[in-house]
Amino acid sequence: MNFLRKNWSNILFIIFILLLLVPQTRKPIQVALNRLIAFSPSEISEEKRERLEDFNWQLRDLEGQRHYFGESEGEVVLINFWATWCPPCIAEMPSFQKLYNDYGKKVKFFFVSSEEGEKLRQFLEKKEYELPVYQPLSAAPQIMQSNTLPTTFVISRSGEVVVNKKGAANWNDDNFRKLLDELVAE
Repeated sequence: MNFLRKNWSNILFIIFILLLLVPQTRKPIQVALNRLIAFSPSEISEEKRERLEDFNWQLRDLEGQRHYFGESEGEVVLINFWATWCPPCIAEMPSFQKLYNDYGKKVKFFFVSSEEGEKLRQFLEKKEYELPVYQPLSAAPQIMQSNTLPTTFVISRSGEVVVNKKGAANWNDDNFRKLLDELVAE
């Protein structure tokens, strides 16, 4: 019994590591840890912002309809690159759903994944998300190309990249909502 009292923290650490090795428990633990460390995304200072010049990008929604990103020019736009297998992507989805519920009519949302449509539909149904998910039909504009998932961009009405966030974030944070309110009011 004395051994257990002295080494309880080591035993818990070993159990935690073992749980990370098991596929059925690894992903939920990774998602929970990502949610725990997800903070509000940072705004790019005005002098460091880049302007999106190329809106030439074709997407397809999960019903098979073509969409042209250029139709969102002049709007406040949020683009999130994600995947169903990505724990940080999954971690931030609840905050995106809450944000979309409140800003879906004011901001154009694009949740972009290269995964198969049926897999995306099943994920959205299982999690009860009602997010506008698209698959790319052409390469994203150069300024939005990234090898990191998740990556999220917020574009102002004037085409400036206001947020370029790699990794999970809390998108339903008061500071980010304030930023969106300011962008929508422009």
